[in-house]
Amino acid sequence: MRLIRGIHNLRASHRGCVATIGNFDGVHLGHQRILDQVIDEARARGKLATVMLFEPQPQEFFCPDQAPARLNSLRDKLIALRDYGVDQVLCARFNESFRSLTAEAFVRDLLVEGLGIDYLVVGDDFRFGRGRDGDFDYLQQAGERFGFQVTDTPTCEVDGERVSSTRVRAALEQGNFRLAERLLGRPYTISGRVRHGDKLGRTLDVPTVNLALKRPVSPLHGVFAVRVSGAGLEGHPGAANMGTRPSVDGQENRLEVHLLNFQGDLYDAHLSVAFHHFVRPEEKFDGLDELKAAMWRDLEQVQAFLDQDDGL
Repeated sequence: MRLIRGIHNLRASHRGCVATIGNFDGVHLGHQRILDQVIDEARARGKLATVMLFEPQPQEFFCPDQAPARLNSLRDKLIALRDYGVDQVLCARFNESFRSLTAEAFVRDLLVEGLGIDYLVVGDDFRFGRGRDGDFDYLQQAGERFGFQVTDTPTCEVDGERVSSTRVRAALEQGNFRLAERLLGRPYTISGRVRHGDKLGRTLDVPTVNLALKRPVSPLHGVFAVRVSGAGLEGHPGAANMGTRPSVDGQENRLEVHLLNFQGDLYDAHLSVAFHHFVRPEEKFDGLDELKAAMWRDLEQVQAFLDQDDGL
């Protein structure tokens, strides 16, 4: 899969495509249905299956303090799109210049001249251009002028409700990981590279790996039963803490994972952490002894859940 970083990097080799546009946060079942439509149409037409997305996401640009937590880092999103069969991703920088594009300039300069679009799949509520003056009807009219087709996206429902990134976030906030997995088509996963921490876990006899999180806000907070893959591991059981570690006056949001019955060096390895069960919210304890006792209770609950889960 080719990654085009910014519209200024569009080249003639990127032209001629079937495309869709959106945030694709989570790459959930609804997104996957859109990708099916794009890829099938691209293969039938001999064109490039293309996804256009934005960095930062528009809500993060307009209201950074109110933007929802990301389900995926950009890296994980790109991996999911690649694995699904997308040929190329245009990652457009969403800045003041981009938001100032008129609907006409968006279509003419980006879709037609930049991507040489042949077929476009978008939602019928899609809005774009300065002042959000471009909509689905505008795209259909522009398609007739410039010679590309436009179709809307199919609705995807689970239990009679539309699948959306917002609904996935709500399931995660409620600790309903089974519903989140059904909406995503896979367990909810966060990945990152293992970095050096302050080694506090070792002093408490509960060593952890610390994953760098490339996101300011996490959709999860608390202690969880997880399974870890990467660096030779495949679904290895573990207990994860996501938060700021208030018991030791932590500030930075981080993900720490204790791998059950594991010894080894994982520094600089890239690991994927799949979340399966909520144990408890993050708490502030009075001293390290109380913290250590709570961590050992957490490990017992995690082990019990994962043993039961294995038996299902």
